[in-house]
Amino acid sequence: MKNFPVIRIWEGCDPTVAEAIRQFQDRWRPYSGASRGKRIDRLIQELIDPAVARYAASLPQQYLSYMPGAGGVVTLSDIVRLVGLNSMARLQRQLLRAFVSTQAEETARDQRFVATLETLLDLIRACARKPPLKAKVRDTRLNGRRAQEFCRLCGAPAELTAFAVGNDNTKRDDPGDVLRLSSVYCTDHRPQLPNGDWNPAYRKAKRSLAQFDMELARLTKQSGNWKKVEAQSGDPLVDSYIYHFIRKHHLRPGDEAELRDHARRMADGKLSDRKKQMVMLERYGVSQSDAARRLGVERQAVSKALAALPSEFRQLPNLLGFPAYFLVSTKEAN
Repeated sequence: MKNFPVIRIWEGCDPTVAEAIRQFQDRWRPYSGASRGKRIDRLIQELIDPAVARYAASLPQQYLSYMPGAGGVVTLSDIVRLVGLNSMARLQRQLLRAFVSTQAEETARDQRFVATLETLLDLIRACARKPPLKAKVRDTRLNGRRAQEFCRLCGAPAELTAFAVGNDNTKRDDPGDVLRLSSVYCTDHRPQLPNGDWNPAYRKAKRSLAQFDMELARLTKQSGNWKKVEAQSGDPLVDSYIYHFIRKHHLRPGDEAELRDHARRMADGKLSDRKKQMVMLERYGVSQSDAARRLGVERQAVSKALAALPSEFRQLPNLLGFPAYFLVSTKEAN
């Protein structure tokens, strides 16, 4: 199943739902949202709906409003047919966020419920991205078998992907209608402009590719766990920054486009690990003079870096109640 998405089964997911998804991925090769004879909603109806119903029967009534298709009257496959896969994914994402922020507690049942919702969200997102077995695009001149995914440099869809789903902006600079669409880069990051010149946005993004990949890996790893620090950057202050950044934007692993866009903005904004450390020390109430001594720089360097930092990178949630060993280590360093 080369180039097919992989459905992630989260650790702690309900075993019945997990097994249904394994069977689903074993059989979904000829199915897709674009196929008429092998409609993927029918496979969802056959395998996923019964598993969701069995799991829902074990849950308290108040949980069911956060799990589309769990009420028994309208199933998950019914909702997919009514609103489509992408809208279904957005709905599930919003309900998951609502549950985590208002209801979730440190109980085994809640952890299983969140892991199951995350798994179902990944299922729907994968179904939305899965191409037909005989992939087709809107124009027969294009090779529909090329991978159709995100731009290599950001969270936008590649040109071919965007055009295949009906976005004509990819042709805005194609007056000759030659349809030379990339399956690797989006319109903004195409290597060359229509006049043949190198694209400055592409060259800038390529120069920061290593940082983009690093930030994306950290954000993705942390987005899978809102309960503890998971970025594993090697520095506790940087890890703390990533932790709070993820919580500020309510990001989960299924939010692939958003994660990639944040990683691109970090890279473009030259948000170095040193600047992350400065932000965290400031947020923990450490003076700029003490922060400078800890980091081995001049106080003016701290002041200048923080003043130049865009607010989206400097403003983080209230840190009250977060583990205090960062402050302890700061005092020891001073």
